[in-house]
Amino acid sequence: MKTTRVNAKKAGTTTGKAPVGTEQVEHSTRMPQDGPPVFPQLPDPITVLPKLPEELLRLPIERQLELEKLFPLKFYSLDAGCYLVRFNPTGLNYHYDGTIRVQRQGNNTIASGDLYQHNPIQIWPLPTIPVIKGGILVPQNDAGIFLGEPNPANGIPVFARSRYRYYLRITQILESISLSNTFTLGFEMWKFNGVSASPMWTKEATGPYQAQMTFGTAPAGYPAGADYLTGPVRNAANVVVGNITMGRVSSYLRKATVEIDRVANSEAPLDSGAGHTWQSIFDQVKWQLNVVSSNADVAEPSGNSWSDGEMHAAMLARRDSANLDTEWRYHVLAVKRIDSTERGIMYDNGGTDSNNVPREGIGISTHWMIPNTATWGKVKGQRFGAAKAPYFRTALHEIGHAMGLYHNTVDMGIMNTTDVISANAVLPVQFPDNIKWAHAADDQKRLMHMPDVFVRPGGVSFGTSYSTHPLSPDDAHEEAVGLELHVMPVQEVLPIGAPVRLEISLANTAPYSLPAPESLNMKYGCVSGRVIDPSGTVRTFKTMLLCVDEVQLRYLEPGEQLTDSLTLLRGAEGALFPSAGSYTVEVEVSWDMNGGHVGVSGQAHLFVTTAQTKSHARAALQVLSTPDTLLSLVLTGDHLLEGNAAIQAALDDKVLRPHYAYLEVKRLAQPFQDRKANLDAAADLLDAETVMSAGEIRKCTKLVKQADAGNGNGNGDASHDSDAKNRIAGVLRAKTEAHADTDSMTATLVALS
Repeated sequence: MKTTRVNAKKAGTTTGKAPVGTEQVEHSTRMPQDGPPVFPQLPDPITVLPKLPEELLRLPIERQLELEKLFPLKFYSLDAGCYLVRFNPTGLNYHYDGTIRVQRQGNNTIASGDLYQHNPIQIWPLPTIPVIKGGILVPQNDAGIFLGEPNPANGIPVFARSRYRYYLRITQILESISLSNTFTLGFEMWKFNGVSASPMWTKEATGPYQAQMTFGTAPAGYPAGADYLTGPVRNAANVVVGNITMGRVSSYLRKATVEIDRVANSEAPLDSGAGHTWQSIFDQVKWQLNVVSSNADVAEPSGNSWSDGEMHAAMLARRDSANLDTEWRYHVLAVKRIDSTERGIMYDNGGTDSNNVPREGIGISTHWMIPNTATWGKVKGQRFGAAKAPYFRTALHEIGHAMGLYHNTVDMGIMNTTDVISANAVLPVQFPDNIKWAHAADDQKRLMHMPDVFVRPGGVSFGTSYSTHPLSPDDAHEEAVGLELHVMPVQEVLPIGAPVRLEISLANTAPYSLPAPESLNMKYGCVSGRVIDPSGTVRTFKTMLLCVDEVQLRYLEPGEQLTDSLTLLRGAEGALFPSAGSYTVEVEVSWDMNGGHVGVSGQAHLFVTTAQTKSHARAALQVLSTPDTLLSLVLTGDHLLEGNAAIQAALDDKVLRPHYAYLEVKRLAQPFQDRKANLDAAADLLDAETVMSAGEIRKCTKLVKQADAGNGNGNGDASHDSDAKNRIAGVLRAKTEAHADTDSMTATLVALS
């Protein structure tokens, strides 16, 4: 990251302000939006109480409460917890399975649900199934096991992600206790149109819906005494559109597994050292959590510090087998040090790799040394893994990101950042004693009532809900007046199959200092965007690797600018530039400030040409159709065989070779596990035609210095190493002349002279 100065412009020359809804439904500190709200509001507390004596309402709320000594009556109530749901639409040959989550909040109730489509397998005639009742084998016709129906005996069900269809926003439900064995269930149905659809959510026009629910006896398989209800569903026109059943299967609302792998001498983050555990924290949001401390012997790469690629390779190699359609499993990898950050990074793949699985897990560093300053209180100067409280809090925080949560600064809770919490300790209380071991109230509501696809691993990519799809009207970001974002392509015309390189700069055009992020690096999550192709199709991009640390703010002086570089190839919807034609690239930079969210955007235009030769067409097809090409571009590593093969195909084509040469140089110039860096091979690839951004020039310079310091070319010949370094330095020095910040880049290269 470099800072330079530009000529100041008049304040107010900014891009258009994103619309902000006037109805403030739900506070969120980090969910900025463009456009009108398209996401269903989370359900509000339902406060309608039955007309019963106040003394009676203060009694414990339990299902079918028997008060024979007080009244010769039977009372009904709905227990909190997770309910297995089945909705049978009228006239269709399929139905929906799912869950309804019922939460008690004081005297109020909040409820929500999700539905997954089920196309049953028809079996006729139904076979007789023997079951055990009261110790006796009894024949019974029950085809549920053959039809793939969820088994209530297994507790909270898990459904295939591809079957997700509806979010249920419950607007009416039995609030407390009733003399009647029936009540009205009111709800809205929000259809999920897909991650790349616009809008992502559509509210069913024939609603809202009501079902007259009647208490009954739960079938076999449900817990003893479980609430079980059924009723016809009517639309807004009072026409019956189906039937719904719901039976309570757990006192929890959701369930998941957290697997923890680690290298030798790195600690597993299991508790705070003061009685707080994974389950005690998640008891507050009614999640049933299974923590598995699995592999304790993950092999380390060369040295103690891990590259992103090495961490990704270890995750794929050592994590336990996991089918996210049958289990919600999040992964934690504890290592000594991480190259790209101090405390940790979200190394999930953002839905852009070969198995298209976002938000699976995170990595944390155990051997980062906490600064020996008063700000860090009781843990100053300690190794991070040995400081149990902040170390465990970081693991909770990062799994919160994997569950779709954003940084939240409303209190000292889980989704605030470690540095902010430590800096806000007020004597005599010292950090980490000021940590609040709970999620903020709005995050608790999200964990309990957000749609499954936002919280489960393998659902929508991190950031989807606040880049283009708002949760509620107040999630839109305010325009950062006085700041401008400039976006400039390295090449405005480029061949199909080539990655698009952009130079971005955030400039202060105001006559006074303004707060802004200190870095535009994508790993901090503040940079995202979208690409609009010639047909108008929109594809989004965001970071694949989310840094644990929150991007810090600093004051940008008048006329000053921050710069960085982006290399774009694929996003969550696939290749960003899949065909020839004119493209618009929109980049957004946004950040939290003073409890709100601000941002600024800019755009650039470029043109992609058609294939020039058959060789070019074949190579372009391979890089565009191979998801792991992006992993090789970002993570870099010998283990990414398909991605590396696609890059090699591009290198074998004379049209695409200049655009991919640096990507192979980056891989060769750094060691990977047992392989040493190979500067000779890297130098053979670099020449005057190689396309590189300013950020790539700086990165290449850093890699050469590191390899040179370790004499890591693998040849054992110092003369070869020196010659390769000089050849690379000559190419990089010549390229700095083409960039606006030549002076700062030249200073970076002095060390190679």
